Amino acid sequence: MDLFHTKSGLSLGFTKSSIADDPISLQMDTTFRFSVSPVPLQLFEEKDDGHRENRIERDEEIRIWGQSMCVKRQRDPKPLPNPCKRFAPDPGLDQRRAAVRSWGSQRLQEADPELSEIMSKEKQRQFLGIELIASENFVCRAVMEALGSHLTNKYSEGMPGARYYTGNHFIDQIESLCQDRALAAFNLDSDKWGVNVQPYSCTSANFAVYTALLLPGDRMMGLDSPSGGHMSHGWYMPSGKKVSAASIFFESFPYKVNPQTGFIDYNKLEEKALDYRPKILICGGSSYPREWDYARFRQIADRCGAVLMCDMAHISGLVAAKECASPFDYCDIVTSTTHKSLRGPRGGIIFYRRGAKSRKQGMCLSNGDCTDQLDFEEKINFAVHASLQGGPHNNHIAALAIALKQVTTPEYKAYMQQVKKNAQALASALLKRKCKLVTGGTDNHLLLWDLTTLGLTGACSKSQIWFIYVLC
Repeated sequence: MDLFHTKSGLSLGFTKSSIADDPISLQMDTTFRFSVSPVPLQLFEEKDDGHRENRIERDEEIRIWGQSMCVKRQRDPKPLPNPCKRFAPDPGLDQRRAAVRSWGSQRLQEADPELSEIMSKEKQRQFLGIELIASENFVCRAVMEALGSHLTNKYSEGMPGARYYTGNHFIDQIESLCQDRALAAFNLDSDKWGVNVQPYSCTSANFAVYTALLLPGDRMMGLDSPSGGHMSHGWYMPSGKKVSAASIFFESFPYKVNPQTGFIDYNKLEEKALDYRPKILICGGSSYPREWDYARFRQIADRCGAVLMCDMAHISGLVAAKECASPFDYCDIVTSTTHKSLRGPRGGIIFYRRGAKSRKQGMCLSNGDCTDQLDFEEKINFAVHASLQGGPHNNHIAALAIALKQVTTPEYKAYMQQVKKNAQALASALLKRKCKLVTGGTDNHLLLWDLTTLGLTGACSKSQIWFIYVLC
């Protein structure tokens, strides 16, 4: 059979449905009649019966839970208004804009005269009064300008190069510059030390270290607060009342100074540490006028298997100027405020060792991760954000960068030298007047005057038993 010349009766017909969205149907007649001429392919058009639009609108109607829903946008039978009139500017818009601009551009004295007057009085009090408080200092104009700058406006949660928000290119540069200057201020190698400049205070910095390296209920050991330590080192009252968050979430056991000499009793400290076995041993305090024996602390920490942490909040400026012994040669972690002897903005800072472990530890550092590398960096950075804090204060970080730049200058070193001379001159004058000083003098910027010989105690006076003096 010659199929190429055979006439087939196969016919195809396509019928377009009246429903707009229905598919095209195919009809086939498979009866072969060789004598019949082939039928050409035809597309049958739908006859318009005048009701198609109504049918389409009915088919586009959807019912959900018995409610009719029309997916076709209803046409507005009303003509559109004149575009010129529709988009005509609000006659009061310019007036409102001017009011907002005026409000946003007002100086403090104009915006809030009441508060401005109080602040002016406080400024006069600071300059005309004498307050020998070791926790306070006077910052420079550049630091205050940075604190009151537009950097307050930016949100920048995270670390440089890993932010939660966009638009942080220059913020990253500022924080990285501050980190570099912090390491340079204390002559630290960036391969061996890292730094976090985001803590809001030294108390926040200390608690971030505890959060990073301890589990709830783990043990720490610091100088007793009445002996010159700080509350953030886990202090609790003699009645057993827990005062700081460190004592609430972790177990703490303090060491003390010798009550006769006022010096730290390192032999008793070592004995207590070996019995108590803290995971963090803290040196540094709020009112200790003498040098710290960091080498002895290192020896004790290694014997009891503890991480050695130093809180140098009060003496960090002296350490940077090399007018005081440095804790960086012996400690694993160093924290500090930035507003005391550093003369920076109010805040905190954390230095941590990085790289390979340089000494044999009696226990695994940071929650049992026994490796050859220190893992302080990742855990401390995560503890600062997002465990304990939100976005960093960028105006504070910029102000700190300014202060840290000044720390490396010869003028700052001369300033710190004069601070020590002033403190020693005051100590000498008081001793000549038969005043009793704790430890008999000072090695840094502060001294303690024991008033118990005068019958004054904290119970009968608003002042403390120990008066703290600083001269800047």
